[in-house]
Amino acid sequence: MIIGGAALGQFVIGNPKNVIAGVVGSMGKILKGSKYNKDSYLELLSVLYSVFRLAKSKGDLALEAHVEKPEDSTLFAKFPGFSGDHHAVEFLCDYLRLLTLGASTSHEVEAVMDQELETHHNEDHLIQHALDDMGQALPALGIVAAVLGVIHTMGSITEPPEVLGHLIGGALVGTFFGILMSYGLVSPMASSLGKTHAADSKYMECIKVGVVAHMQGYCLNAS
Repeated sequence: MIIGGAALGQFVIGNPKNVIAGVVGSMGKILKGSKYNKDSYLELLSVLYSVFRLAKSKGDLALEAHVEKPEDSTLFAKFPGFSGDHHAVEFLCDYLRLLTLGASTSHEVEAVMDQELETHHNEDHLIQHALDDMGQALPALGIVAAVLGVIHTMGSITEPPEVLGHLIGGALVGTFFGILMSYGLVSPMASSLGKTHAADSKYMECIKVGVVAHMQGYCLNAS
C-alpha cells in the first residue's frame, strides 16, 4: 500500500488531467499494440490512389464533397477500415480541404503537416514519459517502505530472533516489490507504449507523403 499509494500519488500530482486520461486510455494499446498492420497500409494506399486519381481526372475541387462530409462520402465508404479511423480521416481531409481551396505550395503544406505530426508526437511522448516516470520512482519508493520496516523493527529489538527475522523480512519485501514493479511491469509498459506510438505515427507519415507527392505533381499508378 505504501509503494502503490505513493506511486499513484506521484503520478496524479506530477501530471495534468489530459496526460492522466491519456495513460488510462492507452492501456488497451499496451495490451494490443499498434492497430495498423499490413492490411491497414494496403487499404491506405488504395484510399490515396482513389482520392488522387479523382483529383487528377476531375480536378481538386471534385474532392470537396468528400472532405467536407467524409462520413457521407461514397469514396471513403469503400474503405471501412480507413473510414472508421476518425483521426486518420480527419488528418487527410484537413489537408485535402486546403487543395480544394487552392493551396499549391507543397513545401508550406508539408511544414504545417510536420508541425501537426510533431505536436501529436509530443502529446504521445508526455503519456509515455508519465508512465516511465512512475516506473523509475518505484525502486526508490520501495526503499522508503523498507526503511519504514526497519524503523518498525528497531522498535522490537528486544524480541527473540524469530520475531526479528520476520520483521526484517517484511521490510525487505518493500525493496523487492518496488524493483519488481518497476523493471518487471511499469517500465516495460512504458516502453511498449512508446513503440506503439511510433508505429502509429508511421501511418500518418504515409498520408503526409501521399498528399505532398500529389501537390508536387507525381502520379499514382495502379499495380
